[in-house]
Amino acid sequence: MAEAIRVLIVDDHQVVRRGLRTFLEVQDDIEVVGEAADGAAGVAAAVELRPDVILMDVKMPGTDGVEALGRLREQGSGARVLVVTSFTERRTVVPALRAGAAGYVHKDIDPDALAGAIRSVHAGHVLLQPEVAGALLAGEGGGGGRAGALTDREREVLALIARGRANREIARALVLSEKTVKTHVSNILMKLDLADRTQAALWAVRHGMAD
Repeated sequence: MAEAIRVLIVDDHQVVRRGLRTFLEVQDDIEVVGEAADGAAGVAAAVELRPDVILMDVKMPGTDGVEALGRLREQGSGARVLVVTSFTERRTVVPALRAGAAGYVHKDIDPDALAGAIRSVHAGHVLLQPEVAGALLAGEGGGGGRAGALTDREREVLALIARGRANREIARALVLSEKTVKTHVSNILMKLDLADRTQAALWAVRHGMAD
């Protein structure tokens, strides 16, 4: 049996932390290894406990979720961060994704869907709830480049990014090395004037390249 996904919960509301822990502890493949009430404590706990996935709120007193994401990156943390919050407007979503969040979901997400989201980001996928993706698409200003600038191979890679595939999966599907896939991803971002693969996935959806 595979090892359980180690999860750290970072939220300033004790009721939320307790509710998340209660649900997640009944999942056979998920283990809650710790909790923290703010971003600074969350970063310290991540360094000590080395979780696989961190459930992180955005709006917290003191060190908020976006700042905590930056600190985790500086620490070289390998944890995948899934933002779980009540705030889904673009001005909140974008900074979190740019800071390195692997997923972004609303706190009213169905419990089973949350467990699925944890498994998804742990597997290397980027995950956004539909309303979050909609908020990004509504104000997306990037993507000034043209699809015609992409090679056929880059189009194939972009389509797989839009389906949530990690580089390893793309490499396997297209019979390429991961290094080559990374090069294609970099070229796609440069040609389309996008900041990251999340924007690339959204661009592909908007332009009908995700089918």
